[in-house]
Amino acid sequence: MSSNTSPTRRAIRGAAGHVLGCLAMIVEFVFVWVGTPLHWIPATRAGVEPVARAIVTFHHWRLVTFLNYDDHLYVVPAWQRMHSYIGRRAMVAGVGLVTGALMAFGVVAGVIMGWQVVRGEPIGGVSGDRSHGNQWYEVIGVAALGAVLVFGAVWTLIGVTVIERKLADRYLVPSEEELLRRRLTELADTRAAVVEAVNDERRRIERDLHDGVQQRLVALGMLLGRALRAGEPAHATTLLTQAHDESQQALNDLREVTWRVYPTALDQDGLHAALEGVADRASVPVTLRYELSVRPDLATETVAYFVASEAVTNALKHGGPEGVAIEVTGEGDEIVVTVRDDGCGGADVAGSGLSGLASRVAAADGAFEVNSPLGGPTVVTARLPAVSGVVSVAGRG
Repeated sequence: MSSNTSPTRRAIRGAAGHVLGCLAMIVEFVFVWVGTPLHWIPATRAGVEPVARAIVTFHHWRLVTFLNYDDHLYVVPAWQRMHSYIGRRAMVAGVGLVTGALMAFGVVAGVIMGWQVVRGEPIGGVSGDRSHGNQWYEVIGVAALGAVLVFGAVWTLIGVTVIERKLADRYLVPSEEELLRRRLTELADTRAAVVEAVNDERRRIERDLHDGVQQRLVALGMLLGRALRAGEPAHATTLLTQAHDESQQALNDLREVTWRVYPTALDQDGLHAALEGVADRASVPVTLRYELSVRPDLATETVAYFVASEAVTNALKHGGPEGVAIEVTGEGDEIVVTVRDDGCGGADVAGSGLSGLASRVAAADGAFEVNSPLGGPTVVTARLPAVSGVVSVAGRG
């Protein structure tokens, strides 16, 4: 729920959440007294656990929707934790139900007493002499008592909300052991993905060397051989000129391969200079907006460079754009790399190029996102943690 929600709306939503919780208490008590014995029987166990999961899922939705609960770590727990949560929550809901019922009774009684005061009748409808009406201290005393009871009931409901959140944190949020197990699984998956991405990169480099540089070197050797066998000096000169041009092309291809493997500018001059090289080598206009005043660590720079470089390469290869924009900005303790192109869109996120980038970013504990509707534009975004913890914005172009 947004922080700018009015107090009245928050109170209404909170009251609705408590009402739903109190209604669910009936189901929970039945489940605790009936479902628990049934769970001891192996034949009926498979039918009991889905009911527990449904109850827990309902309360998760209720807490998030009405009671402003943060669920970023929510998981469906195992049976023992579900059972403990449902039983304890039912007891807390009982307190909330009694408090709500007393509040409702107090509101009705307050309305009746107020009407009696307006009509000049004795508060509570006590028979006797009514000529003097109600004394002022009687009215003030009853009003003060009602205010105290309302104050206590409201804070009781607030306490019920706090306890409900504590129960959710204890039983619906994974334990440290589960978080560690989840982290180990995530690291194993990202490690396997990175290894696969590196193997794909090696195969790509091999293809580039075989289909590009090697073919040009073979052509160069053939031209030099023909020049050696040429009987006429003019023909030999022409062949040597062609061989010279071919050697220049082979050198350019080799530089392109080595640059894509790892640019030396990244070590010498940093990420900004390396991205300027990407923009200069592109076949379409590439605009670069670099707004980091503090140089990130080398590992983060490397991931950011490959995200931008491969995103531009994929755009040129598959999107047919007329222009590409690269942005590197700082947001808090994150470095955000964004590559936009005005191509045809429809980028395949599962393709080797983008999936490899996703693996690189995941290995750096970052977040990777691709938005590429058919017809474009395509936006590739990577959020990388700044290891130094200091990322400031300077506005350099």
